[in-house]
Amino acid sequence: MPDARAAVVHPGSGTFTWEDVQLEDPRPDELLVRVVGTGICHTDLATRDEHLHTPMPAVLGHEGAGVVEVVGDGVVDVAPGDKVLLSFSSCGHCSACLHGHPAYCVNFIPMNFDGARPDGTTPIRSASGEPLGGRFFGQSSFATRCIAHVRSVVPVEALDEDELALLAPIGCGVQTGAGAVLNELAPGTGDTIAIFGAGAVGLSGVMAAALTPAEHIIAIDIVPSRLDLARELGATHVINGKEEDTAERLADITKGRGLTHALESSGVPALLRQATDALAVGGSVAVVGAPPVGTDGTYDVNFLLNGRSIKGVTEGDSDLVDFVPELVRLYRAGRLPFDRMVRTYTPNRIEEAAADAAEGRVLKPLLRF
Repeated sequence: MPDARAAVVHPGSGTFTWEDVQLEDPRPDELLVRVVGTGICHTDLATRDEHLHTPMPAVLGHEGAGVVEVVGDGVVDVAPGDKVLLSFSSCGHCSACLHGHPAYCVNFIPMNFDGARPDGTTPIRSASGEPLGGRFFGQSSFATRCIAHVRSVVPVEALDEDELALLAPIGCGVQTGAGAVLNELAPGTGDTIAIFGAGAVGLSGVMAAALTPAEHIIAIDIVPSRLDLARELGATHVINGKEEDTAERLADITKGRGLTHALESSGVPALLRQATDALAVGGSVAVVGAPPVGTDGTYDVNFLLNGRSIKGVTEGDSDLVDFVPELVRLYRAGRLPFDRMVRTYTPNRIEEAAADAAEGRVLKPLLRF
């Protein structure tokens, strides 16, 4: 039974505490991964604060990168020594999984948020033997080692462990923004896309849009430094929603024709309405920003009737096996410079990293083990 150190969240604590833990040996559909880096994103913090339904105590983390140490008997496509990224989990046998859309797996919520295997067991225990939630997004990678579900694991190329660690955010935040643009919206020649919210996900959308033939790429936020970075990453226009009338600026940029595409990454319902109201005939909004559970949004029904659409997108509708390695190739070719968003922290600074992310001082914190 391998040992590890993990950042444990206890009920009502709202904090990460590093503790010694015990890991089970991998089952046939699992792997033991030595974690070299893991990103921190909003979902980790919302779960830590018990705004989502993951039971505590638990080990979180869902943007892991590491080296495979042991594989279960049923694992055939990954071997010990492989460099891997860790992402979301899926069942592999529902209609969505079988048709190449595992992010829309009918079992997505239990497989990623329950913190347990489908049979209710967990691969992690405290030093005293207490069960700890250990299958968060199939990985629970806020740890020096983790037991990962095979469908969360993607082999990738990396020069060394430093580069591998830096790739970790591709597992969720980067693929969410980039995938929403490339897999769902797919802007074409002459199109205009607006990205509402220039956080890590939104800026990933900006970088992806810069890979398309879109004529106008508009980043909207209220933080000047984020808008400056958006320009450097490919935005042709930026709008400070605190200082400018966003609707007027969008109408001016599009010469009154409206947006062909929009990405709503802020999770603010008012901005979703703003994005929808700015659509051209036949235009579409991809929604990736997640407000608190139960949040309602509004739209003008009649305005949608001539082909405008709103679509929710999870994990960029990524198929993992093909899309994640493609994002790695784009990064290594200098065409997806998401490292511009990353700040690295040692694991013992996890609380500082989380606070910096929550308060907007850093776009993408990365723990380097």
